[in-house]
Amino acid sequence: MYKNSKKKKIMAAAVLMGLLALGGGSASAAVTAQTLAEASHMKQSKISELQDDSRVFSLDSSIEIKQVSFQNRYGFDVAGHLYLPHDFDRQGSYKAVVVSGPFGAVKEQASGLYAQELAKNGFVALAFDQSMTGESSGVRRNMGSPDIFTEDYSAAVDFLSQLDFVNPEQIGAAGICGLSGMAITAAANDTRIKAVVTAAMYDMSESISDHYKGAYYTPQQRETVKKYLARMRNEEARRGGEISGPHEIAVNADGQVQTYTTMFPDKLPDNADAVTREFYAYYVQRAYHPRAINSNTLAWDATMPYGFFNFSLMENIKELAPRPLLLITGEKAHSKYFTDAVYEKAAEPKEKIVVAGATHTDLYDQMDKIPFVKIVEFFNQNLH
Repeated sequence: MYKNSKKKKIMAAAVLMGLLALGGGSASAAVTAQTLAEASHMKQSKISELQDDSRVFSLDSSIEIKQVSFQNRYGFDVAGHLYLPHDFDRQGSYKAVVVSGPFGAVKEQASGLYAQELAKNGFVALAFDQSMTGESSGVRRNMGSPDIFTEDYSAAVDFLSQLDFVNPEQIGAAGICGLSGMAITAAANDTRIKAVVTAAMYDMSESISDHYKGAYYTPQQRETVKKYLARMRNEEARRGGEISGPHEIAVNADGQVQTYTTMFPDKLPDNADAVTREFYAYYVQRAYHPRAINSNTLAWDATMPYGFFNFSLMENIKELAPRPLLLITGEKAHSKYFTDAVYEKAAEPKEKIVVAGATHTDLYDQMDKIPFVKIVEFFNQNLH
């Protein structure tokens, strides 16, 4: 019964995607993938026409989009969608922005929406799937790494900076939710990234290794979690394959690890908390996508937390300066404390916007809440 209900969900999503596609997509084939490929000088990259468009947001038919892939420093092929601005000129020199997130989402969801809005405002924009997720490569699937995900941002800059029609001195980065930390971390050391925007920020290293507000685990609980992770590594080695599990591991009052193998059930229980309901409403209902971990039947790889215990994002955040940082959060976002903490740590120039009445996932796709006018203004002022 569970499998059948999932099939129905996927079929419903496919119908929704088809309806959305009728209202959007590439307006013409005036700019071909071959033309763009000829403008690229990056080895180990591809540009092709978009096939099987499955984006789950309202599409703008005036914005052309191409399917791309490029290789990062570790040999992963990162999949992306390249958005071209209105009246695109192959001979032009454009400002560009790379964007990814949320954590466990795909480029057909929030990052694609952000990229489309940036393209509508004159930018070349690249939304990409993190390595080992979505359409990006990786023998191990649904695995996360703060190091590799940070590298993916720099690899996206590699790709953009090798395009004749992008000014390599005018490239910015945007991170949504759990990819915000990687966008900041990449820019702190990769000086090609000239400005950074985050929306609904999560610091995934803190969230995974210390849990809620950095005060969840006692030393005993941390030891319990580490022992659980060691058991999972042993079991995966024995099986020769991955085991699904939570990316944030709860320990109950009895000192027992609480695990799960699916991100969400088909139907939430009546006593589900408000944050779970909010994520469910986005990933399972209005923005369901079968390739997104957060929408899918399987959770992350059970051993995924290792990287986030070992690698602390934000260590070099002060080195982001003098490159500017714009942090956007919601007044009602449960994640607001992450934005507040990063704002305190970061050096000038920095700016924080708190959107009145907005929740965390409102900043994924609610056009009346996301301050795109301010985002566009910020990038125009600072990509020069």
